[in-house]
Amino acid sequence: MNHPNIVRYFDSFEGWYAASLIIPLKILDSGYVYIVMEYCDKGDLYQKINAQKGVLMPESRVLDYFVQLALALKHIHDRMILHRDIKTQNIFLTSEGRVKLGDFGIAKVLNHTLDLARTCIGTPYYLSPEMCENKPYNHKSDIWALGCVLYEMATLKHAFEAGNMKNLVLKIIRGTYPPVPPKYSYELRCLISQLFRRSPRERPSITSILRKPFIMKRISRFLTESQVADEFSHTVLHRGKPTSKVHVPGSPGLENTSVAFGAKRPSVAMNPKQAQLGANKKWKPIDPTVLKNPRRLQSPDNVTPPAVSVAACAGAPEVRRRNEELLVELNRRRQRESMEKQKVSFVGKSNMKRE
Repeated sequence: MNHPNIVRYFDSFEGWYAASLIIPLKILDSGYVYIVMEYCDKGDLYQKINAQKGVLMPESRVLDYFVQLALALKHIHDRMILHRDIKTQNIFLTSEGRVKLGDFGIAKVLNHTLDLARTCIGTPYYLSPEMCENKPYNHKSDIWALGCVLYEMATLKHAFEAGNMKNLVLKIIRGTYPPVPPKYSYELRCLISQLFRRSPRERPSITSILRKPFIMKRISRFLTESQVADEFSHTVLHRGKPTSKVHVPGSPGLENTSVAFGAKRPSVAMNPKQAQLGANKKWKPIDPTVLKNPRRLQSPDNVTPPAVSVAACAGAPEVRRRNEELLVELNRRRQRESMEKQKVSFVGKSNMKRE
């Protein structure tokens, strides 16, 4: 992976090959694989936090570190990779002020974006509630760990601490942690609370985190124009060309960068070709009366298509949303009817046994 906020890999070799290198042979024992990686001369974030000696970091520095870490995490999540061991000891610093995510020793590549991992690994302080409960997990566990790191940068302490593993797990599952110092902005404190939501579904994705205005305006400090285009265009992963445009605040030179980051889709009426394409697609709304007679769904003749036009096509998403709501309600009614039938059948069998 080639990213300015990920520790770069250069080469690897086995110990027996070390005879040709100007390095003491006792360091390069045979039978081991040696990995050559980028050197981060300022140590790791854990050392940086300890060096503060109780003095809180400025919010600007906390956000700069966090944005770079979030950019690295987005890079791997876009490629369906879970880090699974995000912690301050695995976040490295350089003399140029760069933050680099490293140590992918227990990372996992998912086959699909909806895949779930099941192995409970990682550092206890940064484990997510679903991992503590031995449930399947996905990239949202990395988001939880990201929240732990952000909290640690803001308070210089772990969010969840206890005298033993049992109490630590209980605290994590309950999601109880000391409040963030009021020195920091409401946006930062609110972000931490969002990252610490117990339900993985309620936690924001890394892309939605980077879309927040107070985060987004800092991105241009760490990525060039071309890097922004590569990182925030999802079509790059599909070997396509990015089409939409977005302006990253604070960087006048990026308004012409073709990216898909935070950009709103143009309305159908703005593009005649798209409008014609949408007009040819007939959206059929579901008649609400089918809820009273579900069998009517089997007959497409009972669904009357609307008069299609460019103006009406703009309301197609609303029609789809309404259709989805009606289908959900229909499924609920079917489930209730099925449960009632099972209940009646069970009661009937019980009465027969008594007789």
